[in-house]
Amino acid sequence: QGQLVESGGGLVQAGGSLRLSCAASTIIFRLYYMGWYRQAPGKQREFVATISSGGPAEYAESVKGRFTLSRDNANITVYLQMDSLKPEDTAVYFCAAKRERIGSIYQYRYWGQGTQVTVSS
Repeated sequence: QGQLVESGGGLVQAGGSLRLSCAASTIIFRLYYMGWYRQAPGKQREFVATISSGGPAEYAESVKGRFTLSRDNANITVYLQMDSLKPEDTAVYFCAAKRERIGSIYQYRYWGQGTQVTVSS
């Protein structure tokens, strides 16, 4: 059973930056899509970014140009660099791995516990 461990959340002022990390527990995760979702209070979980084993990354429109997703396959870790943060980026951020297509939608098999990101105005 694979595990994902997130780190790097915290409190930052608007316009600031944070970097989230997600480390996978087993080498097979090198083969999987890995990415991030987020869930704000009272809202549904939403897609943020994803990256295949060899890249490139795909982004939600709301974060394009501000967030950068990268991966280090040697350490089975993905990084989400978040710049120019806005109060509306406040959410719990979840790492996800192994994208699977179910009908017309994508779902992820593995999820982390989540890390809180709070952006103050």
